Amino acid sequence: MRPPPALAALCLLALPAAAAAAYFGLTGREVLTPFPGPGTAAASAQSGAHLRQCDLLQLSRRQKQLCRREPGLAETLQDAAHLSLLECQFQFRHERWNCSLEGRTGLLKRGFKETAFLYAVSSAALAHTLARACSAGRLERCTCDDSPGLQSPQAWQWGVCGDNLKYSTKFLSQFLGPKRGSKDLRARADAHNTHVGIKAVKSGVRTTCKCHGVSGSCAVRTCWKQLSPFRETGQALKLRYEAAVKVSSATNEALGRLELWAPARPGSPAKELAPRPGDLVYMEDSPSFCRPSKYSPGTAGRACSREASCSSLCCGRGYDTQSRLVAFSCHCRVQWCCYVECQQCVQEETLYTCKH
Repeated sequence: MRPPPALAALCLLALPAAAAAAYFGLTGREVLTPFPGPGTAAASAQSGAHLRQCDLLQLSRRQKQLCRREPGLAETLQDAAHLSLLECQFQFRHERWNCSLEGRTGLLKRGFKETAFLYAVSSAALAHTLARACSAGRLERCTCDDSPGLQSPQAWQWGVCGDNLKYSTKFLSQFLGPKRGSKDLRARADAHNTHVGIKAVKSGVRTTCKCHGVSGSCAVRTCWKQLSPFRETGQALKLRYEAAVKVSSATNEALGRLELWAPARPGSPAKELAPRPGDLVYMEDSPSFCRPSKYSPGTAGRACSREASCSSLCCGRGYDTQSRLVAFSCHCRVQWCCYVECQQCVQEETLYTCKH
């Protein structure tokens, strides 16, 4: 069964080398460059490029129409794909399944825990990136967050702009479209996991305030909504992956539709319960991911830590040991007045890689 087109595009989009270079430094708070404003020659050229990018994305006809009407959306969707992929690879860097693009198509057709995480992190990246694109001026139909109840709704006058998660979630509801048929267990599980990702972003929204006044007094205080770094969202989703709930389906006679049900938790009098809104859900036990398959490239050749991860990653096959010399800066001293002088040192480093 095919996943929703927009999330499939996010899950399957390849990662450019330039983005991969920023692998460990990615936080989700990087500065986004606003696009040229309307009325300029650059804006006209950008518009044509935007339409072409929308046509190249793996979207449904309705989604492509929405994309073409919103300059900047195609680039934002690509940014979301890169953000979700990098975060997934970071969170699973020590696991047998390391979020490799190889085998991703087969994985998305199953109901594994890993599939649940992919849906959640993809929808979270979409919500996060769209909200930040609004505050960065990359989308024409939205701007800074204007949530009521803040001390200074005119925060933009002081040079700050709240992340517009309200617009982001509303747009996503329209863009992803209605849920698939209620008789489809996979459809309900995918929709549930998608919502878990968006909910995780909402849970990380903070109210940030800044004082304006003589000598830093709070005569005037500006407050705005700000998303937490996406790394924190990724960590929260990884914890939910580890506690994911295996579900089955049953017909709710009162509502006349299919519902997700999970084994009752310890201490609960009920035999089965509906999963909680924050639970990731899955239907099938995952493969071991030890050997190459249609779901992953396996773990042969993977670097590991002899003390921490080689035993699990190498699946009992053992590991190879290799030594190499690594140069690094050492004995650094600050010289008058304005530079640091270092020596070059060399040390032996031992690498451990899983046997084939």
